Amino acid sequence: MAFFSFLTPVLIAIICVLIGVIMRKTNGEKEIRDTKSKHPSRPWVDEDLKDGTDPPLEEEEGDEEWQGLEENGAHVPFTGERYSEAEMIKRSKTFYELLNKRRSVRFLSAEPVPREVIDNVIRTAGTSPSGAHTEPWTFVVVQDPDLKHKIRETVEEEEEINYKKRMGDRWVNDLKRLRTNWIKEYLDTAPYLILIFKQVYGRLPNGKKKTHYYNEISVSIACGILLAALQNVGLYTVTSTPLNCGPQLRVLLQRPANEKLLLLLPVGYPKKDATVPALTRKPLEDIMVVM
Repeated sequence: MAFFSFLTPVLIAIICVLIGVIMRKTNGEKEIRDTKSKHPSRPWVDEDLKDGTDPPLEEEEGDEEWQGLEENGAHVPFTGERYSEAEMIKRSKTFYELLNKRRSVRFLSAEPVPREVIDNVIRTAGTSPSGAHTEPWTFVVVQDPDLKHKIRETVEEEEEINYKKRMGDRWVNDLKRLRTNWIKEYLDTAPYLILIFKQVYGRLPNGKKKTHYYNEISVSIACGILLAALQNVGLYTVTSTPLNCGPQLRVLLQRPANEKLLLLLPVGYPKKDATVPALTRKPLEDIMVVM
């Protein structure tokens, strides 16, 4: 009996510990469920493409309420262009030949370019599709020489650090064949700089935040259309993604906090002595799979 009397307090203690563990586990599972309910899945945020300066999701997306889009928006009749098979083949070949001449040019002339041309190519980029037709892009055109030079100074300061410390030997060595470094003369000489910002969210008329679905993918598609439009008018550029410069350039250009720099394009004519690397493109069989 004395033995059982001794065990009783021990058993009670063990039972209390087990109850505590079970309750803690139950509460933990409830917290996880609550967290999931508070932060629903948002596949349009492009998690793998975020630039590191995006605001937290709970700030970016706002509450899950009506976004101001008409539920039953009007549709209008549509008739697309239709060509004969021969004409389709001809047009597809001609367009390919035009775009196949596109090269990244780092030696740009200061020769003036008609402003109307720049307006039209950006209008063309603005025809791009976007998630829920939110059109989450801002194209900032810089032609002022002083402002272009400030952009150059900002970019070169960060790019020198990138090349010497951040990028690593492999990346730097891969760039050597392109003969590129942190010196970006074209940011001064090109008649225009086009800085493309993605809007990570918008604003409703009542001031609340408006979700911009797949904003980075949408803006990236617009950038591709812009590159094609520039090639179509005989202008050239080099796609520049200035690492660690986005926040500084956003402030310099007085853009709001919901805009994040995606791409910087110097735009103009090539210099008469311009050169480009002797590169080749992958053949069709290496980039296309027919199932």
